This record gives sequence, C-alpha cells and structure tokens, in this order.
Amino acid sequence: MQERIRYHKINLEDRELMMTMYAQDPRRTCEHCFANNYLWQSVYPAEMAEFDGCISVRFYDGADLYYDFPSGPGDKKQALERILEWTKRQDALRFYGLLRDEVELLEKWHPGEFIITPERDIYDYIYETERLTTLAGKKLHGKRGHIHRFEENHDWRYESLGPDNWQACLQMNQIWKRKRADKWDPDMEEEFQVVNQALQHYDKLGMVGGVLWADREVVAFTMGESLGGDTLAVHFEKAFPEIQGAYPMINQQFVKHECQQYRYINREDDAGAEGLRKAKMSYVPDILLEKYMVVRK
Repeated sequence: MQERIRYHKINLEDRELMMTMYAQDPRRTCEHCFANNYLWQSVYPAEMAEFDGCISVRFYDGADLYYDFPSGPGDKKQALERILEWTKRQDALRFYGLLRDEVELLEKWHPGEFIITPERDIYDYIYETERLTTLAGKKLHGKRGHIHRFEENHDWRYESLGPDNWQACLQMNQIWKRKRADKWDPDMEEEFQVVNQALQHYDKLGMVGGVLWADREVVAFTMGESLGGDTLAVHFEKAFPEIQGAYPMINQQFVKHECQQYRYINREDDAGAEGLRKAKMSYVPDILLEKYMVVRK
C-alpha cells in the first residue's frame, strides 16, 4: 500500500523548496511560483506536499478542490499515479490550469478517463521583454503617446520597491481603495488585502517590484516573481487611472529596470473581465498561453 500523501498549508518556510523545484522544472504559467500560491490562501486555501521528487499544490475554491500538475525533477508519472489513487474516494478529481503538454501526458497515461476543457478566462498573456521595454511598432504607438504625456506633465521618478518605499505603497493602496468607496465590492476587498500582505511580507517572498512617483507622491507600484526559467510573472499592478499614462509608465519602467534578465513577461490572465481583457490585448501578447480545466469522469 502506498504511503499517504501528506499535504500541509503553504507557509513561508516552503518558499525555498518550492522555488527550487520550479527552477528545475520551469514553466511559463503564472501559477508556477511560490508567492502567488502563498498570498492568495486567504481567498483560495492552498496546500502543498513533496513526494516522488516532485511537489504537488492543491487549493480550494469554495467547496471544490483543485490540483495542479506535479512539478519538479522527479517522477511525474509516479507522482500523478499517487494523486489518482488517493483521490478515488473524492466526488470529483479536478485539475486547474493545466498546460497543453500536461494534458497530453494525462491522455497518454490514462486515455479517455478525463473531461478536458480549454478555459479562455485563465489563459495567460505573455509578452517579449524587449517589446514591453521599447514599445516599438505601430500597434503600441498609443502606449508611447500616453507615456510621453506623463513625462511632460509630471516631475517623476522610478524606484525599485524596497524598505524605503513600502510604507508609501501601502498608503497609496489605501488611497486607491478610498477613491473607489462608492463601487467597492468583495472581490476588490480580497485583492486589497492580498496586496497589503504582499507589501508587508515583501522581503520574505522573493519578489521584485517597482514604484512610480509623480509630483512627490506614489502614483503606481507593481510586484512580480520569477517563474523559475526565462519568464517573470507580474502579480500586482496598481496605478491611479485618473493620472494619464501612469499604468503604461509603471509597466515600462518596471520591465526596463527589473526584468531585463528575462525573455518573457507573464501578465497573468484576465479572469473573464472585459476591461482587463481589452487592456491586456492592447499590448498585443506574443503568447496567449492556453490552459485547461480537467475533471476525472
């Protein structure tokens, strides 16, 4: 009889192991990192386990439990078999956000046993770092125009995120919330709390960030994390939308100053939100990374 898989709540002490595993098995999906899984636990309780030279992460969305595909240099087939065995008594075994090659392995190892559905709302938007830096070409002309007007209208500077400006970013996040008090909703509150936590634990999470100042106040900040290979994922980006050019400016400056060692920038999915989809498509992604929901029949 196989030994039981022992999952536990993801904590800060798991960061080194998880990032080591991800670095040895790099993927470009935004779930393939420590901070994202750790920070969103208040909304989607997450657990991890190490076995067969791999790690497995699972999380709850309401009453539904989702697994990722095993990550790491070990025996993924054996790790997957253990997950399949130990979940036989569940009402349904669900996998979240699997990549096409992972789906192909599932079909190869267990043909016909799964319902596989592409989920457009969780496709990742991935861009070449060079293109986000230069914003060259006709399709990005509007972005360059917004940045030019920002530079003309403000006494501005960019800084790397760190101890000297964490507090200013926390204050900016609070102001951002206050300005939206009339349309505040539970989803916005969840993100607000997660961003606060990310800033408060920034030095322990292994993230990288940037801060945009204009006329002596923070008008935008952003935070991201390596996915263990040639890609960095941008987890959070906040700017005052009433300040023209603040969003494209923090995007470009962050990539220019913090991300040049990466080939790609993953700006995550749009969660099916029309405004987010329009904004992410306006940067013309180089890769629209397909991801799949998988359920055992």
